[in-house]
Amino acid sequence: MKTAILALCASSASAFVNIPKLQSLKTVVRAEDDEAEAAPSPAPAPARPPASAPVASSGGFGLAQLQALAAEQNPIVGYFDPLGLSEDMFFEETNEATIGFLRQAELKHGRVAMAGFVGFLVHAQGITWPFPMALSGDKWPTLGEGGVPALWDQLPQGAKWQIILAIGCAEWYDEWQYDPKHYMRGGEPGRYPKFEGYPLNLFDPFGFFKKNSEEKKAKGRNAEVNNGRLAMIGLFGLLAESKVPGSVPFLTQFNFPQYSGNVMVPFEGQFSLF
Repeated sequence: MKTAILALCASSASAFVNIPKLQSLKTVVRAEDDEAEAAPSPAPAPARPPASAPVASSGGFGLAQLQALAAEQNPIVGYFDPLGLSEDMFFEETNEATIGFLRQAELKHGRVAMAGFVGFLVHAQGITWPFPMALSGDKWPTLGEGGVPALWDQLPQGAKWQIILAIGCAEWYDEWQYDPKHYMRGGEPGRYPKFEGYPLNLFDPFGFFKKNSEEKKAKGRNAEVNNGRLAMIGLFGLLAESKVPGSVPFLTQFNFPQYSGNVMVPFEGQFSLF
């Protein structure tokens, strides 16, 4: 390329250039071109993915692993993500960290929904703890107008804040004392850390799964995810039927008491600390 440029320049300015000097200059340029061709060419720089493409670090749990796990958990439904959340990057993190966040969130929601679904059925039978609710001797709310959702409204405001703060402390401990890795850094989603120095272990309090094989543990984790998904659907079905009779045709036969409050506003009418 250099030789061609020089030749074009020489042809247009031959009247002003000394030909011997031009020939020597061509010889030097040819020598430089030969050396450049003989030298090994540098490896091309890897192409950077577009800003919208998921960024995944090697060896982690990424989108491909999530899709394979989804097919393993439910071969009929398989991978289902209509909003494309698992292909995004939350909080300016990698795609793998985002997937870890989503898996952790799903497990938490599933566990709460399983407890809520069972609790709804228990309270629907009018069953309460045998001891008083408060140190003052106040009894637990009883089932009446409004059904199970109305029981929450009958709790003292202080009791509600105790529940919220206890959950907040448990969440804080999970985020700051993760064991052994944070779920957004390659750790196992849903694994709650141990309380160092205390025998309490919320992840496996009775030691049922300690001696299980890895294959059996993986099967149990898949079952937990599926049960949690079903419980989320079931719990909201119970709440919907309580709020709008007939919204869940199958549950209409049980004649749920209609709830006049708002299940999505837990502190409706009493949102204050003092």
